[in-house]
Amino acid sequence: MPEPEALAPALDRRVREAQAERLPSVAAAVVRKGELVWWGAVGRADLESAVDSTPDFQYRIGSITKTFTAVAVMQQRDEGRLDLDDRLDQHLPGIANGSPTIRRLLAHLSGLQREAGEMFVDGSAPTIEELLEAMESYEAVLPPARAHHYSNLAYGLLGEVVARLSGTPYTTYVDERLLAPLGLARTTWQERAPAAQGYLVDEHTGVAAREPHSDMLGVASMGQLWSTVGDLCRWATFLAEGQEGVLSRTTLEEMWFPQVMVNPDDWTVGWGLGLQLVSRNGRIFGGHGGAMPGFLAGLAINRGSGIGAVALTNSGTRGAMTPLAIDLAEKTLELWPPEPKLWQPEAPPPAEIVPLLGRWWSEGEEFLFRWQDGKLQAEGIGAPPWVKPSVFEQTGDGTFRVVSGRELGERLRVEDGRLVWGGYAFTREQRGT
Repeated sequence: MPEPEALAPALDRRVREAQAERLPSVAAAVVRKGELVWWGAVGRADLESAVDSTPDFQYRIGSITKTFTAVAVMQQRDEGRLDLDDRLDQHLPGIANGSPTIRRLLAHLSGLQREAGEMFVDGSAPTIEELLEAMESYEAVLPPARAHHYSNLAYGLLGEVVARLSGTPYTTYVDERLLAPLGLARTTWQERAPAAQGYLVDEHTGVAAREPHSDMLGVASMGQLWSTVGDLCRWATFLAEGQEGVLSRTTLEEMWFPQVMVNPDDWTVGWGLGLQLVSRNGRIFGGHGGAMPGFLAGLAINRGSGIGAVALTNSGTRGAMTPLAIDLAEKTLELWPPEPKLWQPEAPPPAEIVPLLGRWWSEGEEFLFRWQDGKLQAEGIGAPPWVKPSVFEQTGDGTFRVVSGRELGERLRVEDGRLVWGGYAFTREQRGT
Protein backbone atom coordinates (compact mmCIF):
# COMPACT_ATOMS: atom_id res chain seq x y z
CA MET A 1 0.00 0.00 0.00
CA PRO A 2 1.70 3.25 -1.10
CA GLU A 3 2.11 6.21 1.22
CA PRO A 4 -1.05 8.40 1.15
CA GLU A 5 -0.57 11.71 -0.66
CA ALA A 6 -2.19 13.53 2.26
CA LEU A 7 0.31 12.26 4.83
CA ALA A 8 3.26 14.61 4.28
CA PRO A 9 1.11 17.79 4.10
CA ALA A 10 -0.72 16.80 7.31
CA LEU A 11 2.51 16.11 9.21
CA ASP A 12 4.19 19.24 7.84
CA ARG A 13 1.24 21.31 9.02
CA ARG A 14 1.25 19.82 12.53
CA VAL A 15 4.96 20.59 12.94
CA ARG A 16 4.43 24.15 11.69
CA GLU A 17 1.60 24.58 14.19
CA ALA A 18 3.95 23.49 16.97
CA GLN A 19 6.73 25.83 15.85
CA ALA A 20 4.24 28.71 15.73
CA GLU A 21 3.89 28.39 19.50
CA ARG A 22 7.12 30.45 19.73
CA LEU A 23 9.70 27.71 19.24
CA PRO A 24 12.90 28.63 17.36
CA SER A 25 12.75 25.37 15.42
CA VAL A 26 11.14 21.93 15.43
CA ALA A 27 12.58 18.82 13.78
CA ALA A 28 10.47 15.68 13.59
CA ALA A 29 10.23 12.31 11.88
CA VAL A 30 7.89 9.32 11.63
CA VAL A 31 8.93 5.67 11.42
CA ARG A 32 6.70 2.83 10.18
CA LYS A 33 7.79 -0.77 10.75
CA GLY A 34 11.43 0.27 10.79
CA GLU A 35 11.23 2.53 7.72
CA LEU A 36 11.62 6.29 7.97
CA VAL A 37 8.52 7.46 6.08
CA TRP A 38 8.57 11.19 6.76
CA TRP A 39 10.87 13.76 8.26
CA GLY A 40 11.02 17.50 8.28
CA ALA A 41 12.21 20.60 10.09
CA VAL A 42 10.94 24.15 10.35
CA GLY A 43 12.50 27.24 11.89
CA ARG A 44 16.01 28.28 12.79
CA ALA A 45 18.62 26.04 14.38
CA ASP A 46 20.64 29.18 15.15
CA LEU A 47 18.77 32.47 15.32
CA GLU A 48 21.80 34.77 15.38
CA SER A 49 23.37 33.14 12.33
CA ALA A 50 19.99 32.69 10.58
CA VAL A 51 20.71 28.99 10.02
CA ASP A 52 17.63 26.98 9.12
CA SER A 53 17.19 23.61 10.78
CA THR A 54 17.15 20.36 8.84
CA PRO A 55 16.42 16.80 9.98
CA ASP A 56 20.16 16.12 10.14
CA PHE A 57 20.73 18.69 12.89
CA GLN A 58 21.55 17.34 16.33
CA TYR A 59 19.45 18.44 19.27
CA ARG A 60 20.03 17.66 22.89
CA ILE A 61 17.65 14.86 23.91
CA GLY A 62 17.90 15.08 27.71
CA SER A 63 16.16 12.25 29.51
CA ILE A 64 15.64 10.13 26.42
CA THR A 65 19.19 9.16 27.45
CA LYS A 66 17.55 7.22 30.26
CA THR A 67 16.18 4.69 27.78
CA PHE A 68 19.78 3.91 26.77
CA THR A 69 20.69 3.51 30.45
CA ALA A 70 17.73 1.19 31.01
CA VAL A 71 18.67 -0.99 28.04
CA ALA A 72 22.26 -1.16 29.33
CA VAL A 73 20.95 -2.35 32.72
CA MET A 74 18.82 -5.01 31.05
CA GLN A 75 21.83 -6.21 29.06
CA GLN A 76 23.70 -6.69 32.31
CA ARG A 77 20.73 -8.58 33.74
CA ASP A 78 20.52 -10.84 30.69
CA GLU A 79 24.25 -11.55 31.02
CA GLY A 80 23.73 -12.68 34.61
CA ARG A 81 25.54 -9.85 36.39
CA LEU A 82 22.53 -8.59 38.31
CA ASP A 83 18.95 -9.39 39.23
CA LEU A 84 16.32 -6.68 38.93
CA ASP A 85 15.35 -7.28 42.54
CA ASP A 86 18.90 -6.80 43.83
CA ARG A 87 19.31 -3.87 46.19
CA LEU A 88 21.34 -0.96 44.88
CA ASP A 89 23.98 -1.41 47.60
CA GLN A 90 24.69 -4.95 46.40
CA HIS A 91 26.35 -3.34 43.37
CA LEU A 92 27.50 -0.07 44.95
CA PRO A 93 28.76 -1.38 48.31
CA GLY A 94 28.70 1.03 51.21
CA ILE A 95 26.46 3.58 49.49
CA ALA A 96 24.03 5.47 51.73
CA ASN A 97 20.32 5.14 50.92
CA GLY A 98 21.13 1.98 49.00
CA SER A 99 18.06 -0.10 49.84
CA PRO A 100 15.94 0.46 46.68
CA THR A 101 16.04 -2.34 44.14
CA ILE A 102 17.27 -2.01 40.56
CA ARG A 103 13.71 -2.60 39.35
CA ARG A 104 12.38 0.28 41.42
CA LEU A 105 15.15 2.59 40.30
CA LEU A 106 14.28 1.82 36.66
CA ALA A 107 10.56 2.45 37.18
CA HIS A 108 10.90 5.62 39.30
CA LEU A 109 9.62 3.76 42.34
CA SER A 110 12.79 4.05 44.45
CA GLY A 111 11.53 6.96 46.56
CA LEU A 112 14.87 8.76 46.13
CA GLN A 113 14.82 12.52 45.75
CA ARG A 114 14.45 13.90 42.25
CA GLU A 115 17.86 15.46 41.59
CA ALA A 116 21.52 14.79 42.22
CA GLY A 117 21.85 17.61 44.70
CA GLU A 118 21.16 21.09 43.34
CA MET A 119 23.00 20.84 40.02
CA PHE A 120 20.16 22.71 38.31
CA VAL A 121 20.38 25.46 40.93
CA ASP A 122 24.11 26.14 40.94
CA GLY A 123 24.74 24.90 37.38
CA SER A 124 27.43 22.42 38.35
CA ALA A 125 27.04 18.67 37.79
CA PRO A 126 28.82 16.28 40.19
CA THR A 127 31.49 13.77 39.32
CA ILE A 128 30.51 10.20 40.10
CA GLU A 129 32.79 10.29 43.17
CA GLU A 130 31.04 13.42 44.43
CA LEU A 131 27.64 11.85 43.77
CA LEU A 132 28.39 8.70 45.75
CA GLU A 133 29.86 10.68 48.65
CA ALA A 134 26.85 13.00 48.74
CA MET A 135 24.36 10.13 49.04
CA GLU A 136 24.51 10.49 52.83
CA SER A 137 22.92 13.92 52.52
CA TYR A 138 20.36 12.97 49.88
CA GLU A 139 16.84 12.04 50.91
CA ALA A 140 14.53 9.13 50.43
CA VAL A 141 11.49 11.37 50.07
CA LEU A 142 9.08 8.42 49.90
CA PRO A 143 9.22 4.79 51.02
CA PRO A 144 10.17 2.52 48.10
CA ALA A 145 7.18 1.57 45.92
CA ARG A 146 4.88 4.02 47.73
CA ALA A 147 4.14 5.97 44.54
CA HIS A 148 5.66 7.03 41.26
CA HIS A 149 8.31 9.70 41.89
CA TYR A 150 10.55 10.69 39.00
CA SER A 151 14.22 10.60 39.97
CA ASN A 152 17.14 11.77 37.88
CA LEU A 153 19.33 10.73 40.80
CA ALA A 154 18.23 7.11 40.37
CA TYR A 155 19.47 7.07 36.78
CA GLY A 156 22.77 8.69 37.70
CA LEU A 157 23.30 5.75 40.06
CA LEU A 158 22.20 3.18 37.47
CA GLY A 159 24.87 4.46 35.09
CA GLU A 160 27.50 3.71 37.71
CA VAL A 161 26.03 0.23 38.26
CA VAL A 162 26.49 -0.46 34.52
CA ALA A 163 30.05 0.88 34.64
CA ARG A 164 31.09 -1.27 37.60
CA LEU A 165 29.47 -4.47 36.38
CA SER A 166 30.86 -4.14 32.87
CA GLY A 167 34.28 -2.79 33.90
CA THR A 168 33.80 -0.04 31.30
CA PRO A 169 33.03 3.67 31.74
CA TYR A 170 29.31 4.23 31.22
CA THR A 171 29.61 6.41 28.12
CA THR A 172 32.09 4.01 26.50
CA TYR A 173 29.77 1.11 27.26
CA VAL A 174 26.83 2.82 25.52
CA ASP A 175 29.04 3.73 22.55
CA GLU A 176 30.25 0.14 22.12
CA ARG A 177 27.19 -1.89 23.10
CA LEU A 178 24.33 0.29 21.80
CA LEU A 179 25.26 3.13 19.47
CA ALA A 180 27.74 1.23 17.28
CA PRO A 181 25.76 -1.99 16.72
CA LEU A 182 22.56 -0.06 16.02
CA GLY A 183 24.26 2.33 13.62
CA LEU A 184 23.40 5.48 15.58
CA ALA A 185 26.30 7.50 14.18
CA ARG A 186 24.67 10.89 14.88
CA THR A 187 24.01 10.14 18.56
CA THR A 188 26.87 11.49 20.67
CA TRP A 189 27.75 12.71 24.15
CA GLN A 190 28.85 16.14 22.92
CA GLU A 191 27.35 18.13 20.05
CA ARG A 192 28.71 17.51 16.56
CA ALA A 193 27.97 19.87 13.69
CA PRO A 194 25.45 20.52 12.46
CA ALA A 195 23.90 21.01 15.90
CA ALA A 196 21.14 23.33 17.04
CA GLN A 197 21.74 26.16 19.51
CA GLY A 198 19.47 26.04 22.54
CA TYR A 199 17.31 28.99 23.62
CA LEU A 200 15.01 30.19 26.36
CA VAL A 201 12.12 32.20 24.90
CA ASP A 202 10.89 34.86 27.32
CA GLU A 203 7.23 34.28 28.08
CA HIS A 204 6.33 37.98 28.18
CA THR A 205 8.46 39.47 25.42
CA GLY A 206 9.08 36.61 23.01
CA VAL A 207 12.81 37.39 23.08
CA ALA A 208 15.00 34.29 22.63
CA ALA A 209 18.17 34.12 24.76
CA ARG A 210 20.96 31.64 24.09
CA GLU A 211 21.43 28.88 26.64
CA PRO A 212 24.91 27.49 27.41
CA HIS A 213 25.70 23.87 26.58
CA SER A 214 26.37 22.18 29.90
CA ASP A 215 28.15 18.91 30.68
CA MET A 216 26.56 16.41 33.08
CA LEU A 217 29.94 14.86 34.04
CA GLY A 218 29.38 11.92 36.40
CA VAL A 219 25.63 11.76 35.84
CA ALA A 220 25.66 11.57 32.03
CA SER A 221 23.35 8.54 32.30
CA MET A 222 20.59 10.93 33.35
CA GLY A 223 20.50 13.01 30.19
CA GLN A 224 23.71 13.91 28.35
CA LEU A 225 23.08 12.63 24.81
CA TRP A 226 22.60 14.60 21.59
CA SER A 227 20.87 13.02 18.60
CA THR A 228 18.87 13.51 15.41
CA VAL A 229 15.32 12.58 14.46
CA GLY A 230 16.62 9.88 12.12
CA ASP A 231 18.75 8.16 14.74
CA LEU A 232 15.97 8.37 17.30
CA CYS A 233 13.44 6.79 14.93
CA ARG A 234 15.85 3.87 14.56
CA TRP A 235 16.14 3.73 18.35
CA ALA A 236 12.33 3.82 18.70
CA THR A 237 12.01 0.80 16.43
CA PHE A 238 14.63 -1.01 18.48
CA LEU A 239 12.68 -0.24 21.67
CA ALA A 240 9.61 -1.80 20.09
CA GLU A 241 11.22 -4.86 18.52
CA GLY A 242 14.69 -5.48 19.96
CA GLN A 243 17.62 -6.61 17.84
CA GLU A 244 19.64 -9.79 17.84
CA GLY A 245 22.97 -9.24 19.55
CA VAL A 246 21.82 -6.10 21.37
CA LEU A 247 18.69 -6.98 23.35
CA SER A 248 16.07 -9.63 22.69
CA ARG A 249 12.44 -8.93 21.91
CA THR A 250 11.51 -10.91 25.03
CA THR A 251 13.52 -8.58 27.25
CA LEU A 252 12.05 -5.51 25.51
CA GLU A 253 8.57 -6.89 26.23
CA GLU A 254 9.57 -7.05 29.89
CA MET A 255 10.57 -3.39 29.77
CA TRP A 256 7.13 -2.49 28.38
CA PHE A 257 5.26 -4.23 31.18
CA PRO A 258 3.78 -1.55 33.49
CA GLN A 259 5.36 -1.29 36.93
CA VAL A 260 3.35 1.71 38.18
CA MET A 261 0.72 4.22 37.09
CA VAL A 262 1.68 7.87 37.56
CA ASN A 263 -1.77 8.72 38.90
CA PRO A 264 -3.87 5.85 40.30
CA ASP A 265 -7.06 7.80 39.55
CA ASP A 266 -6.19 8.42 35.89
CA TRP A 267 -4.63 5.48 34.07
CA THR A 268 -3.26 7.42 31.12
CA VAL A 269 0.48 7.45 31.95
CA GLY A 270 2.53 4.67 33.50
CA TRP A 271 6.11 3.45 33.63
CA GLY A 272 7.70 0.20 32.65
CA LEU A 273 11.39 -0.53 33.13
CA GLY A 274 12.82 2.72 31.83
CA LEU A 275 9.96 3.44 29.42
CA GLN A 276 7.13 5.94 29.81
CA LEU A 277 3.84 4.37 28.70
CA VAL A 278 1.09 6.69 27.45
CA SER A 279 -2.46 5.56 26.72
CA ARG A 280 -4.05 7.60 23.91
CA ASN A 281 -7.31 6.69 22.14
CA GLY A 282 -7.04 3.02 22.98
CA ARG A 283 -3.39 2.68 21.95
CA ILE A 284 -0.27 2.47 24.09
CA PHE A 285 2.76 4.53 23.08
CA GLY A 286 6.07 3.80 24.75
CA GLY A 287 9.09 6.05 24.84
CA HIS A 288 10.37 9.02 26.82
CA GLY A 289 10.56 12.77 26.92
CA GLY A 290 13.63 14.92 27.48
CA ALA A 291 14.45 18.39 28.74
CA MET A 292 17.74 20.22 29.13
CA PRO A 293 18.47 23.97 29.17
CA GLY A 294 17.50 25.18 25.69
CA PHE A 295 16.09 21.87 24.45
CA LEU A 296 13.00 19.66 24.68
CA ALA A 297 12.53 16.24 23.09
CA GLY A 298 9.94 13.50 22.71
CA LEU A 299 9.95 9.92 21.40
CA ALA A 300 6.94 7.60 21.20
CA ILE A 301 6.13 4.38 19.35
CA ASN A 302 3.14 2.04 19.22
CA ARG A 303 4.31 -1.58 19.22
CA GLY A 304 1.20 -3.04 17.62
CA SER A 305 1.52 -0.99 14.44
CA GLY A 306 5.26 -0.29 14.49
CA ILE A 307 4.44 3.39 13.95
CA GLY A 308 6.32 5.93 16.04
CA ALA A 309 7.59 9.48 15.92
CA VAL A 310 10.23 11.80 17.31
CA ALA A 311 9.98 15.56 17.86
CA LEU A 312 12.84 17.88 18.91
CA THR A 313 13.05 21.61 19.58
CA ASN A 314 15.76 24.06 20.57
CA SER A 315 13.57 25.79 23.12
CA GLY A 316 13.62 25.08 26.83
CA THR A 317 9.96 26.02 27.27
CA ARG A 318 6.53 25.76 25.64
CA GLY A 319 7.46 22.71 23.58
CA ALA A 320 5.35 19.65 24.54
CA MET A 321 7.39 17.29 22.38
CA THR A 322 6.11 13.90 23.55
CA PRO A 323 2.46 14.87 22.88
CA LEU A 324 3.59 16.23 19.51
CA ALA A 325 5.34 12.96 18.68
CA ILE A 326 2.18 11.03 19.56
CA ASP A 327 0.12 13.44 17.43
CA LEU A 328 2.37 12.71 14.45
CA ALA A 329 2.17 8.95 15.02
CA GLU A 330 -1.62 9.05 15.39
CA LYS A 331 -2.04 11.08 12.22
CA THR A 332 0.08 8.51 10.39
CA LEU A 333 -2.03 5.69 11.84
CA GLU A 334 -5.17 7.52 10.71
CA LEU A 335 -4.02 8.16 7.16
CA TRP A 336 -1.87 5.05 6.67
CA PRO A 337 -3.14 2.25 8.93
CA PRO A 338 -1.39 -1.12 8.99
CA GLU A 339 -2.66 -3.50 6.36
CA PRO A 340 -4.82 -6.38 7.64
CA LYS A 341 -2.88 -9.60 7.98
CA LEU A 342 -3.88 -12.03 5.22
CA TRP A 343 -5.25 -15.31 6.48
CA GLN A 344 -3.38 -18.44 5.44
CA PRO A 345 -4.48 -22.02 6.14
CA GLU A 346 -2.65 -23.63 9.03
CA ALA A 347 -0.36 -26.61 8.63
CA PRO A 348 -1.90 -29.65 10.39
CA PRO A 349 -1.12 -29.73 14.12
CA PRO A 350 1.05 -32.51 15.58
CA ALA A 351 -0.85 -35.70 16.35
CA GLU A 352 -0.56 -35.21 20.12
CA ILE A 353 -2.24 -31.80 19.86
CA VAL A 354 -5.40 -32.98 18.07
CA PRO A 355 -7.06 -34.57 21.16
CA LEU A 356 -6.68 -31.26 23.05
CA LEU A 357 -8.59 -29.13 20.56
CA GLY A 358 -12.18 -28.06 20.99
CA ARG A 359 -14.27 -27.00 23.98
CA TRP A 360 -13.38 -27.61 27.62
CA TRP A 361 -15.02 -26.56 30.88
CA SER A 362 -13.61 -25.41 34.21
CA GLU A 363 -15.48 -23.97 37.21
CA GLY A 364 -18.60 -23.56 35.11
CA GLU A 365 -16.78 -21.56 32.38
CA GLU A 366 -16.27 -22.69 28.81
CA PHE A 367 -12.92 -22.49 27.01
CA LEU A 368 -12.01 -23.03 23.38
CA PHE A 369 -8.64 -24.71 22.65
CA ARG A 370 -7.45 -24.35 19.06
CA TRP A 371 -4.38 -24.55 16.84
CA GLN A 372 -3.39 -21.12 15.48
CA ASP A 373 -0.14 -19.66 14.14
CA GLY A 374 1.58 -22.96 14.85
CA LYS A 375 0.74 -22.87 18.59
CA LEU A 376 -1.82 -24.34 20.95
CA GLN A 377 -4.05 -21.50 22.14
CA ALA A 378 -6.96 -21.18 24.56
CA GLU A 379 -9.52 -18.47 25.20
CA GLY A 380 -12.47 -18.16 27.53
CA ILE A 381 -15.84 -18.02 25.78
CA GLY A 382 -17.33 -14.61 26.57
CA ALA A 383 -14.17 -13.35 28.31
CA PRO A 384 -13.86 -9.54 28.46
CA PRO A 385 -11.68 -7.98 25.74
CA TRP A 386 -8.76 -7.23 28.06
CA VAL A 387 -8.31 -10.96 28.79
CA LYS A 388 -6.03 -12.11 25.99
CA PRO A 389 -5.96 -15.69 24.65
CA SER A 390 -3.37 -17.96 26.20
CA VAL A 391 -0.58 -19.18 23.92
CA PHE A 392 1.23 -22.38 24.94
CA GLU A 393 4.59 -23.91 24.18
CA GLN A 394 5.16 -27.60 24.71
CA THR A 395 7.67 -28.32 27.48
CA GLY A 396 7.53 -32.11 27.58
CA ASP A 397 5.35 -35.12 26.91
CA GLY A 398 1.87 -33.99 27.83
CA THR A 399 2.98 -30.70 29.42
CA PHE A 400 2.77 -27.12 28.17
CA ARG A 401 3.42 -23.64 29.56
CA VAL A 402 1.71 -20.33 28.82
CA VAL A 403 4.13 -17.97 27.05
CA SER A 404 1.70 -15.09 26.48
CA GLY A 405 -1.80 -14.04 27.44
CA ARG A 406 -4.03 -15.25 30.25
CA GLU A 407 -2.28 -17.19 33.04
CA LEU A 408 1.20 -16.28 31.77
CA GLY A 409 3.78 -18.75 33.04
CA GLU A 410 1.30 -21.36 34.30
CA ARG A 411 1.70 -25.02 33.38
CA LEU A 412 -0.84 -27.18 31.54
CA ARG A 413 -0.78 -30.93 32.15
CA VAL A 414 -2.65 -33.52 30.09
CA GLU A 415 -4.23 -36.39 32.03
CA ASP A 416 -6.63 -39.15 31.07
CA GLY A 417 -9.81 -37.40 29.99
CA ARG A 418 -8.96 -34.00 31.41
CA LEU A 419 -6.51 -31.12 31.52
CA VAL A 420 -4.97 -29.58 34.63
CA TRP A 421 -4.06 -25.94 34.09
CA GLY A 422 -2.94 -23.47 36.73
CA GLY A 423 -4.33 -25.64 39.52
CA TYR A 424 -7.78 -26.20 37.94
CA ALA A 425 -9.27 -29.24 36.21
CA PHE A 426 -10.68 -28.86 32.68
CA THR A 427 -13.20 -31.43 31.45
CA ARG A 428 -15.15 -31.98 28.26
CA GLU A 429 -18.47 -31.57 30.07
CA GLN A 430 -19.57 -28.89 32.50
CA ARG A 431 -19.25 -30.16 36.05
CA GLY A 432 -19.68 -28.75 39.50
CA THR A 433 -16.92 -28.81 42.07
